[in-house]
Amino acid sequence: MLGLFEELALAAGARIMRIFHEGCAVESKADTSPVTIADRESETVILAGLRAAYPGIPCVAEEESAAGIAPIDLGSAFFLIDPLDGTKEFVKHRTDFTVNIALIRDGVPEVGIVYAPCTGQLFTGRPGRAEAASVGQNGRIAERRTIAVRAPASPRTIVASRSHNTPETDAYIAGLGAAEIVSVGSSLKFCLVAAGEADIYPRFGRTMEWDTAAGDAVLRAAGGRTSTLEGTPLRYGKRDQQDDCDFANPHFIADSRTDA
Repeated sequence: MLGLFEELALAAGARIMRIFHEGCAVESKADTSPVTIADRESETVILAGLRAAYPGIPCVAEEESAAGIAPIDLGSAFFLIDPLDGTKEFVKHRTDFTVNIALIRDGVPEVGIVYAPCTGQLFTGRPGRAEAASVGQNGRIAERRTIAVRAPASPRTIVASRSHNTPETDAYIAGLGAAEIVSVGSSLKFCLVAAGEADIYPRFGRTMEWDTAAGDAVLRAAGGRTSTLEGTPLRYGKRDQQDDCDFANPHFIADSRTDA
């Protein structure tokens, strides 16, 4: 399955990069977030591949969900897809946008891939193993290495959202004391913690499950955790929520510690 994820992420990334260089119009969805043809074409590539290979596993994808298309029954396993995470970064011609694909099983992100096509960075996670890889100009994976979280450094390195920071996040970071702050877009924040390049990623802004699932899978495979503010593991497949829409996440902390 992870091999298919890699194939689809690379194909979707190539489609995104073609549009990145050519340029495209930017539209606004009902929630005012931006969307482009790159989001839609990437999602088409990924969904076609997943549905052909695994017709019995439901797919939840960002752009289909925005159009009101979602599986009636998720079952015990389903795919979560964000075809272009960091559309704001893409539109601004920054490099930290990603393709995200994850398998959720019993509410837990079990397998995931995060691919940043502009920089050639690729991260994967499956139970017990997380890897980082580089993708060459030919679109093929050039090298791989195993990654793991590090023991918390002093001072800590904290990753924060580039385009979605909030006063609550700033207050939380201030409460941690001396720290180095790294601002980056998309699910690469999870991957920096997973690769031992940062210690904590606090998120006090709005996210949806497709924003976090793949990066969360990589982090958990690398030995880290993603928890709600109450300390429980972040769960996936949340529907019929009393105070929010389907697949919306609560605030969370992703970090390198496993002693939750």
